[in-house]
Amino acid sequence: MREDKYSIIKLNKTVCTQIGIVLIGLLLFVPGIGSVHLFDWDEINFAESAREMLVSGDFLNVQINFHQFWEKPPLFTWLQMLSMQLFGVNEFAARLPNALCGVFTLLVLFNVGRKLQDEHFGLLWCVVYACSILPFFYFKSGIIDPWFNLFIFLGIYCFISFTSPQTKGNGYEQVALSGMFLGLAVLTKGPVGFLIFLLTFAIYLIMLRFKLLYTWGQVLVFFATLIFVGGFWFILQIINGNYSIIQDFIVYQIRLFETKDAGHGGFLLYHFVALLVGVFPASIFALNTFCPKILKEETNPNMAHFFRWMMILFWVVLILFTIVRTKIVHYSSMCYFPLTFLAAWYLNQVLQGKRTVPVWTKILLGILTVLFAVAITAIPFFDSFKTYIIPYLDDFTQGNLQATSSWFGFEWLIGVVLFAGFVFYLSFCRRKPRLAIAILLFSSLTFVFGTMFFVTPQVEKYSQLATIEFYTDKKGEDCYITTCNFKSYAHYFYSERKAENNIDDFAFLSKGKITKPCYFVLKIKGEDVNRFTQEVPDAQYLYRKNGFAFFKREIQTTVNGQ
Repeated sequence: MREDKYSIIKLNKTVCTQIGIVLIGLLLFVPGIGSVHLFDWDEINFAESAREMLVSGDFLNVQINFHQFWEKPPLFTWLQMLSMQLFGVNEFAARLPNALCGVFTLLVLFNVGRKLQDEHFGLLWCVVYACSILPFFYFKSGIIDPWFNLFIFLGIYCFISFTSPQTKGNGYEQVALSGMFLGLAVLTKGPVGFLIFLLTFAIYLIMLRFKLLYTWGQVLVFFATLIFVGGFWFILQIINGNYSIIQDFIVYQIRLFETKDAGHGGFLLYHFVALLVGVFPASIFALNTFCPKILKEETNPNMAHFFRWMMILFWVVLILFTIVRTKIVHYSSMCYFPLTFLAAWYLNQVLQGKRTVPVWTKILLGILTVLFAVAITAIPFFDSFKTYIIPYLDDFTQGNLQATSSWFGFEWLIGVVLFAGFVFYLSFCRRKPRLAIAILLFSSLTFVFGTMFFVTPQVEKYSQLATIEFYTDKKGEDCYITTCNFKSYAHYFYSERKAENNIDDFAFLSKGKITKPCYFVLKIKGEDVNRFTQEVPDAQYLYRKNGFAFFKREIQTTVNGQ
């Protein structure tokens, strides 16, 4: 009777903890998601697909500029579309699915950590994840990767449970769930979701010397579930006769590996640097776990088993996207799960008195802390000294810096809080390690939350705000809008482009007999503006602002004056 009572109390405590995680997650990830315009390319790309799905009523095909967009499957577009159906076509609705994904992710981490060890470890993993810069930032964005990564992680976790010798459960249920979540990952972003699992499993199998207990029935259940969930949209396309979209989709996936996508190149170790700097401070603590004998004192077999899978997953993702020639920071974002786990595991060892943080870790932590703190402290004063660097910059950047932000005046305190948190950690990490780590993580959370809430809206004024305001002003006008020397999706979304205005043929828009006005937007780069005025002499110059020039070509009754 006493054991039953204890179990009920423990269950109630767990439920209360989960409710607390949900509430805190909502407070962290929802506020402010509608206060900044969507950023080109990716955020606006996905939001525009959702908007066009609503406008066209075509819920099967993903579109951009009302043409089939075969680069991504539709699951995330469906989520954004439903959000827009409820809250309107705006930034809040576009980012809300990822804010909710943040809440679900914290719940998943807590429950996985609780099953691996205990609730304390689950909470520690939650806190480490939420207090790291890029993991937090992504849940306040409108890109596709948070849900994609969560589905992959859940698929891998279910398979880890299946392969663990200490886990007692229904093997069929575990492989079915694994196949389902991996199928959802494929339905979110494509076959790379299954590829990541496949490579991770292959390395694990090699390390295990191919000694894995399974039945062919379990194999059948896994692949049947994976194919049904991940492939039904592709099957629907084939049934509807859209064979070309499947072919184009596969060709696009291959192209990402072989070539640099326009505007998304980078050096070889791009993702190493992005993870080290971007997943601060978790990345610094996690570095201590990259040691062959790190698990020699781990007595929990489930934890050791999970640790090995996470280490394999980390290196698979990092090496895979180092090979991929297209370099975008969120391509390696799947590493956030293993990296924060490794950091949480190491910090847990420190809190239990089994390990101490070495001096080199504190030095690296201090270097990055100072860099972040100085950068964020200096930003509010940028307008005061930008005149000294403008003459050395290109025309476009000079135009960007002509913008002026409206600072509250206390933004520098965000950097001070981060630095103070590090100083406190350095002072008390030996005497009061639990308090020291808590303060360090809290200062990091304050830093990223404050930056997102107060700094990002001001920084946007130096980048895309001039164009966003121009496009928004054309909302409802029956016109064409096109960008001339840069790629963008912003003019689709913010002018609420209609299908009948989706012409982007520059030759026609600049020289043809247009029946409605056409607006041209250019980056002020080199001789591009002069070249445009020579090529389109009947285009009326409107104005230039913050690095962009705006032109208008009126309705043409004749072509080239004839």
